[in-house]
Amino acid sequence: MKLNLKRPIVFFDLETTGTDISKDRIVELSALKIMPNGEEILKTRRINPTIPIPLESSLIHKIYDEDVADCPTFKQIAKDFDKFLEGCDLGGYNVLRFDIPLLAEEFLRCDVDFDIENRHIVDACRIFHQMEQRTLSAAYKFYCNKQLDNAHSAEADTVATYHILMAQLDHYKEAPFETSEGITEYPVQNDMSALHKFTFQKTADLSGRIVYNNSGQEVFNFGKYKNVPVEDVLKKEPSYYDWMMKGEFPLYTKKVLTRIRLRNMQMS
Repeated sequence: MKLNLKRPIVFFDLETTGTDISKDRIVELSALKIMPNGEEILKTRRINPTIPIPLESSLIHKIYDEDVADCPTFKQIAKDFDKFLEGCDLGGYNVLRFDIPLLAEEFLRCDVDFDIENRHIVDACRIFHQMEQRTLSAAYKFYCNKQLDNAHSAEADTVATYHILMAQLDHYKEAPFETSEGITEYPVQNDMSALHKFTFQKTADLSGRIVYNNSGQEVFNFGKYKNVPVEDVLKKEPSYYDWMMKGEFPLYTKKVLTRIRLRNMQMS
């Protein structure tokens, strides 16, 4: 089977210093670009995170400080990687909750205005969890009947994710899925728009601090103003904006907050 693509899609995976989107850094990045004609372009490289790699993280991905001491920093490769992603949809395993938000932080630290608007996001983990609810290694065994060697290697995980998605398209081609409204759909199709709709959980930012309510308004998803529209908070308490901008929130969250603030100023 060949993916039905109208534009390229890049599957990627990150190995990092930890799991804090705001503070942690990339130590290895692997990206597999699939072109509409089926051509595959695989790029993998290690990155100097410019901060120490905690031992507990190194024990998982087997990358230690000395392994990346002479590698380029993300800032040195940011523009080239942004160019590689230009005009592409994005795919991966659990990328919505971790890889995309952390990648966005790395780009924004380098003044590269990475955004997910106008991209389809396909998360094989979301398909798997909604249809079977298991892990990456189990998914590889379940769908591809293979053992995942070198698990937690960015390249092995990236290639495995692509193979899993291909197998999922076969496995669920005629599989029904009942929505929370009780509607039966057939969401797993060889179509990036359909897969995006099924796997993408839309939030206003990437880390879930700002989400949409049922009316499509951006609302805070934490703290004393949880579920309160951001616009209302900024009007009622302008200092809340300054507090968040000075706080340890992800840069992408601050970017979205600023966008909302500027939009309100223009409408006033």
